[in-house]
Amino acid sequence: MSHTYAAGTAFQHPEGKFYKINGANLWTETIGKGDPLFLISGGPGGAHAGMHNFDALKDSCTLVYVDYFGRGKSDTAKSPTEYSIERDISDLEALRISMKYEKINILGHSYGSIVAQLYALRYPQNVKHLIIANGFFSGEMWQENDDNSNHEIRENYPDVWERLMQARAEGAHSSHPLHQQIYGEVPYGFLYAYNPDKFRTSLDPKYPNKMNTKLYYQLVGDDGDFIIGGDIAKFDVRAQLKNLKMPVLVSAGRYDRVSVPIFAVQYKKYCPQARFELFEYSGHNPQVEEPEKYFKIIREFLRK
Repeated sequence: MSHTYAAGTAFQHPEGKFYKINGANLWTETIGKGDPLFLISGGPGGAHAGMHNFDALKDSCTLVYVDYFGRGKSDTAKSPTEYSIERDISDLEALRISMKYEKINILGHSYGSIVAQLYALRYPQNVKHLIIANGFFSGEMWQENDDNSNHEIRENYPDVWERLMQARAEGAHSSHPLHQQIYGEVPYGFLYAYNPDKFRTSLDPKYPNKMNTKLYYQLVGDDGDFIIGGDIAKFDVRAQLKNLKMPVLVSAGRYDRVSVPIFAVQYKKYCPQARFELFEYSGHNPQVEEPEKYFKIIREFLRK
């Protein structure tokens, strides 16, 4: 089940530009003024388009939207084995250099938080502020997301669950098209929202928003909606987060059923120096459900 970006209204895309990064054309869009804030979308495999919910911040920073390798308008790989967390980190650093930014602020949402945290740990000298938005600190936390999502579906969509179990009994893993199709019958808002009505409108139909499922299952493993594998299974920054010296903001949602509060609050232990904000009327996307409160906090945070 893809941890996708938030659906929202059709935003006006600012004029964009391709950069040649590590042999691939990566699409970028920038808007606003002030220090750059690089936004890293979720998935893994989601295009940047859903991140335009953050456009309201253009009055306080330069928003840098990126379609990373394999997403949106950017080049795709000849083989899914070319996709990795490591590649995303490397591309972010090469992009910073190509765009001639000395220091950057980073906001990583959902899967994007993994890239953001690993980048900040590897290149702390390049990061002014780090925002971990409804993110993950380990593969174990991602597995908890799988377990919780599946529990919720089993309890609340028993008809869907029955067909899913039948497909699995016949040998279909998470990456099988039938498995994906059955999972897709569960509305986005059920697992990701406090108020599902906020997610009924679709993204810009002209923009290539489609999730790259080949990339997704390369990083989470062939049966990653039940048992994680791939790069995500190996990911764990719990022991390193306390070493981050730049200001860190961690946001979470009370009704987030994919980055669940029981794990999210543990950021207070692993990254005690961070500012932690739990949004009481949000699921996986406070930028959609509580934007005024969220953006006020982000503006204050970036001024630190």
